[in-house]
Amino acid sequence: MKKVLVLTLTLAMVMSLALSGCSVERVDESGDYSHTAGDGSAPSGSDAQPSGDRVVNVCSWGEYLDMSLIEEFEAQTGITVNYKTTDSNETLYSLLENGGSDFDVVVPSDYMISQLIEEDRLQPLDYSKIPNFEKIADRFKNLSYDPENLYTVPYTWGTLGIIYNTTMVDEPITSWSVMFDDSYAGNVILIDNPRDAIGMALYYLGYSVNTTDEAQIREAAELVSNAWANGVYQGKTMDGIFQIMEGGNAAIGTYYAGDYLTMLENNPDLAYVIPDEGSNWFVDAMCILKDAKNVDEAHEWINFIASTDANLRNMDFIWYASPNEEALEMYPEWYEEQYGEPLDQELYEIMAAPQEVLDRCEAYLVLPQETRTLYNDLWIELGA
Repeated sequence: MKKVLVLTLTLAMVMSLALSGCSVERVDESGDYSHTAGDGSAPSGSDAQPSGDRVVNVCSWGEYLDMSLIEEFEAQTGITVNYKTTDSNETLYSLLENGGSDFDVVVPSDYMISQLIEEDRLQPLDYSKIPNFEKIADRFKNLSYDPENLYTVPYTWGTLGIIYNTTMVDEPITSWSVMFDDSYAGNVILIDNPRDAIGMALYYLGYSVNTTDEAQIREAAELVSNAWANGVYQGKTMDGIFQIMEGGNAAIGTYYAGDYLTMLENNPDLAYVIPDEGSNWFVDAMCILKDAKNVDEAHEWINFIASTDANLRNMDFIWYASPNEEALEMYPEWYEEQYGEPLDQELYEIMAAPQEVLDRCEAYLVLPQETRTLYNDLWIELGA
């Protein structure tokens, strides 16, 4: 599969860079991007090199960027990229709330973007500095989280579903019910954020994932809590699910379509389903924080990442669908040119869900403060 080729090319690139003395990127265990020093020269063929005089500080999700794009951006612009990852919208918000952030660009999901706008934490973008915004498909503009398109440039989109190991379950999974009964007790992974975890219970119960009805939310939280108390869940995690599911160490988990496709490359026994009751479809978008120190550099980064070339490469690396209309349409042909074989249509439709699938899904809306507090309190009470 393509990851074998990517790994081969990556190793070749690293060896080449090591021999030439160029800088090599890495992400350390904390999720920080950094350089290992060579002789300070720019990568071969570049017109600029990071000088340290211009920087941009970016925070996004784990496994969510083709890191070679950082090197290319630095080579083209001379801007040094400091790249950090976090594992959920709630963790990102906590970083911002506790003043531990010097980020310029952040990449939250739709509902968290609405909350950050509501709290005046984002600054309006200067779209004249982001000409590649024109390449974003109209269906990803003026969405509920940013209805006037003042603050955001969409980055990726996708769905939430159930990932399961076909060798460890008795039959194909079609319902969220499997996340709450004891059929696979001790073999189920709970997603470690309250919006998704309580959300899957709301879907199962037939409620809107955006309900503000306290009784409905408490009923959903109780379903999750009872399953936890009854030993249904092996544990809870976010990005830790990669190692667990790829290693065959759990039968069932809840995660995102793009990440499933990455796991599938390492474990072909895995399958993905959006349950009959429906699920969440989401858009993650690039934003600039109101107190960003490197605003021009942030605009340059966003414009670069929004380009068709960057979207094609990023989509290929992270398996999340692009909102760049040109890139999304070109990707199957581009893939075949890159790998000498056609892109599997079933996999493509998991990555870029067709409209009939999205019609069964719901986007998260920002909830009122009292409802957000309720979610947080119930999650703490779960004690998982």
